[in-house]
Amino acid sequence: MVARRNFMLGSLAASAAGLSPAGGAIRAAEPDRKTIDRIVALEHGQARLGVCLLDTMTGHAIGNRINERFAMCSAFKLALAAACLLEAEAGRLDLDQIIPFDQTDIVSYSPVIRQAISSGGMSVRELAKATTTTSDNAAANLLIERLGGPARVTTIFRRMGDTVTRLDRYEPMMNLVLSADLRDTTSPLAMARLVSNLTTGNLLSKDHRETLVDWMILTRTGRRRIRAGLPAGWVAGDKTGTGLGAGTTNKYNDVALIFPPDATPIIASVFFDSAERSDRIEPDDEAVLAQIGRIAADWAINR
Repeated sequence: MVARRNFMLGSLAASAAGLSPAGGAIRAAEPDRKTIDRIVALEHGQARLGVCLLDTMTGHAIGNRINERFAMCSAFKLALAAACLLEAEAGRLDLDQIIPFDQTDIVSYSPVIRQAISSGGMSVRELAKATTTTSDNAAANLLIERLGGPARVTTIFRRMGDTVTRLDRYEPMMNLVLSADLRDTTSPLAMARLVSNLTTGNLLSKDHRETLVDWMILTRTGRRRIRAGLPAGWVAGDKTGTGLGAGTTNKYNDVALIFPPDATPIIASVFFDSAERSDRIEPDDEAVLAQIGRIAADWAINR
């Protein structure tokens, strides 16, 4: 469980922000050269750093490469969980339905499903929570299948108002995104806008909006990324994505909902392609996302 103080901060802020124009058009902010220059300075060599900072109250957005496509990796799982909540509200999905699974459903990085294999199944709600908070790949695949496959999930994203984000494959193959590949990609702006609409807009009911925010706050996979750069005491929730090896360059993603004290939330959407290859997470690369957290906090304070 999230500490009650943190949960109340998250849910109350999300409810209040639901009255904001977050669900409307995203407007480009007046150029903030200092912030943009700090972001661009983190991009070295052949690396690509896509960043979108979005003010959920005004709809202003700034960043770097905000309309370029990047591999989503597991960052898509937040939108996948939200798709389940949205389908449930439309009466097309029962969150309490038990989805069966067995050993054949296990894929790389499936900690929750692997531990629960003897149970034979979990509810849609439990799977959605697992895929968000732990990034469980098998849980994500089970939900994709239940929703009708990747193309059907993309259709739900379109229903959410996102014309960019697309899901084409299951885990873990969806992490193999080469430079010219459009499959399983999004843009920093598209993902920032989608997360803003889901968490501070009116796409979801209040209860489901608060549930999604709760799951984001519970997530622990991003402790060395955006959240690591935020000031002590700030409440935030996020969803990470990581792509290592598998014939492509390493990718480190994080999309965070950040609650500055006594202010409306901001979204920080970060997609970092390091242009390097390794089979392990590199601390120096995660530190780039932590630095974006510091930049986002300064921007939130001074906006």
